[in-house]
Amino acid sequence: MDNKYLRLLAKQYPDIGAASGEIIDLNAICSLPKGTEYFFSDLHGEYRAFLHLLKSASGMIRSRIGTIFAKTLSASEQEALAALIYYPEETLKQLSAEGILDDEWRKLTIYRLIAVCQNVSAKYSRSKVRRRMPEKYAFIIDELLHVTEDINRDLYYENIIGSILETGIGDDFIIDICSLIRSLCIDRLHIIGDIFDRGPRADIIMDELMKYEDIDIQWGNHDISWMGAASGNRALMANVVRIAISYNNFDVLEDGYGINLRALAIFAADNYATDPCERFMPHILDDNKYDPVDINQAAKMHKAIAVIQFKLESQLIRRHPEYHMDDRDVLKYVDLRKGTMTVNGKEYELLDKSFPTIDPDDPSRLTDEETALMDVIAGSFLHSKLLDEHIGFLFSHGSMYKCFNNNLMFHGCIPMNADGSFSEMEIEGVKYSGRELMEKINGICCKAFFSPEDSPEKKLSGDMMWYLWCGKKSPLYGKDKMSAFERYFVGDEELCREVYDPYYELSDRRDICVKILEEFGLDPNTAHIINGHVPVKLKDGESPIKAGGKLFVIDGGISKAYQGKTGIAGYTLIYDSHCLNLAQHPPFSEDYRRNAPTVTVVEKCPRRVNISDTDQGREIRERISDLKNLLEAYRSGEILEASEPHAERKYIRDRLGVKGS
Repeated sequence: MDNKYLRLLAKQYPDIGAASGEIIDLNAICSLPKGTEYFFSDLHGEYRAFLHLLKSASGMIRSRIGTIFAKTLSASEQEALAALIYYPEETLKQLSAEGILDDEWRKLTIYRLIAVCQNVSAKYSRSKVRRRMPEKYAFIIDELLHVTEDINRDLYYENIIGSILETGIGDDFIIDICSLIRSLCIDRLHIIGDIFDRGPRADIIMDELMKYEDIDIQWGNHDISWMGAASGNRALMANVVRIAISYNNFDVLEDGYGINLRALAIFAADNYATDPCERFMPHILDDNKYDPVDINQAAKMHKAIAVIQFKLESQLIRRHPEYHMDDRDVLKYVDLRKGTMTVNGKEYELLDKSFPTIDPDDPSRLTDEETALMDVIAGSFLHSKLLDEHIGFLFSHGSMYKCFNNNLMFHGCIPMNADGSFSEMEIEGVKYSGRELMEKINGICCKAFFSPEDSPEKKLSGDMMWYLWCGKKSPLYGKDKMSAFERYFVGDEELCREVYDPYYELSDRRDICVKILEEFGLDPNTAHIINGHVPVKLKDGESPIKAGGKLFVIDGGISKAYQGKTGIAGYTLIYDSHCLNLAQHPPFSEDYRRNAPTVTVVEKCPRRVNISDTDQGREIRERISDLKNLLEAYRSGEILEASEPHAERKYIRDRLGVKGS
C-alpha cells in the first residue's frame, strides 16, 4: 500500500492500540442490522402531508407502539402516545389547556417514551444513537436507555425521572426524546425527485430535508426547472412563475423565496385590462396565507407570464437546432391575424385570440416592457439567498441517478427505443445513452449552476436544463412534447396528447429491467429499480410493483392535483433489515388518526441484512483492510508509533538521508 497514505492514516490512528481499537469497533458495526431506508417521490410542495410522513415514519412508529404496548395500553392510549411523538409541542399545549398535564402524567409518559426509544435504537451502535441525541440531555437519555441488570432499575429510573421533574425540565425533556425517536426511525432518506411545483410550500420541505445528514435526492423535471431558473435561465424562470401562479402558489414565490411579482401584477393589469383570461384561471387547491391575490388578477398574471415563456422558449429553440424541437416553436405555427394554429396541415381555431404583446411579424420578440419585467424577475431569482441555499443543497446531495444498497434510483426514465435498446442523445457532437447519458447530463447541470456568470458554458448548460425540463429525449421528462400552449389556446384532446417514451411500457418487462440494472453495474437477481414521475392510478387497477418486483413506481399522488387520478395520496417504500414494505397513504388529514397507511410486505429478505451486506459495509471492510496494513507497518517498524520518542523527527531524517539522532 502507498506509504504516504499509511502515514496520513497514522495521524488519525497514531499507535497500535488506536488502530486495533478501530478495527474491533468497525467489525462490531458490521455485525449490526442495516438501518431503515425510506423512499419518497413526487412531493410537489405538499409540506403538511410530507412532514407528517416524516414525523410518523410513514406509520411505522404507530406500529412499533402497538408491538411494545399490545398488552398494556388500549388502542386509544397507543394513539395518544403516537400523537405525542409526532407533535410533542402541540400535544403538550393541548393537554395543559385541558388540565391533564401534571407530574404524574409526565412521569408515566417518560417511562413509555424510554421503552419506545429502546426499541427503535436497538439495531444501532451506542455511539450512533448518542450522536443523534439532543446535546443538552444526551447523558440523561443515554443513562435511561442503558441501565444494566446489576443496577436496581426501578430505583434508578425513579431517581433520574424524579430529578427531571423536580428541576422543571419535564416538558422540554419529553420534546427532545420524541425528536430522538423520530430521528432513529429513519436512518437514510431517499427523495426520488419532484420536490417543487403544484403544492403550496416546497421551500418548507427543503428546510426540513436540509436537517438530514443521511439523504440523497434524484432530480426530477420540476426540480430541474427550479435549478435552471436559479442558474439564470430566463425561460425556466418564467416557467417556475407560470406554474406557481397556475396553482395559486404565491406564498412559495413571494414569502418563501422573495420573488418580486409586483412588476408582473402591474404589467398584467395594464396589458390584459379588458381580457377576462378565462382559460388562465388558477387551480385553487390551497389558500395563500401571506400573499393572497385576487383570482381574476392571478389569471391575468398567469397569461402574461405564459406568453413571455412561449416567446423565450421560441428564442431558445432557434438558438439550438441540435435539440430538434422545431415542432415546439409553437408561435411560428400560429396565425395571429386569423386566430388559428396549423399543425401537420390541419388548422385549429384558437379559443383565446387576445395577444396584445405579440408582434405578428416577429412573434418571439419580447416587448421593451416584457424585457424590463424579466429583468426584475431575474434579479429576484439570482439574489434570493434562500433559493441559492436550497438549490445548492440539491446539487450537493442530488444527482440524476443513484445506486445504493443494490437499488437503482432515478426520477423519470432511461430513454429507450421501441425495440428495447437504449436511445441515443447527441450532446456536443457525441452520442450518449444509458448510464453514460445520465452521467453526462449530471455534469452539464453542475456547469449551469457553478460556472462563472456570463460565461458561454453557463448559458449553454442553462439552456440544456430547459431541454431536460421538456425535451423528447430528456430522462427527466420522457414524453414527445409538452403541450402547454395547446392546452391553453386550442384544447383539442388529440393535439394535446403527450406520448410517453417507450421505457414506460417496456419497463413492465422483467428482461428490460434486468438490462437496465446491468447497465448500471447492479446484480439483477437481487437489485430493484425505484422511480416516480408517473402517478400510479391505483383506482384504475394499476400497481406500483412492476416487472415481477424488479421495478417500484412510488408516485402515488401525494400532490392533491393527482389524487383524483390515483385514488390515494402517495407511497412510501421502506427497506429495513428484514424486508421491503410499501406504505400506501390516504389523503392527508389534520386528524392524524385518519392518516394511517396500509403497509404491505412486498419482498422478504432471505436472511436479516446486516451492515456488512450494504454499501457502507463494503466501505468499512476497505477501511479495516487499510488499518490492518497500518498495523503491519507499525509492527515491522516501517512506520513508528507516535508514542515512540522522536518518531516524526526520525522519519524526516530518514527521508532526507541525514544520519544521527
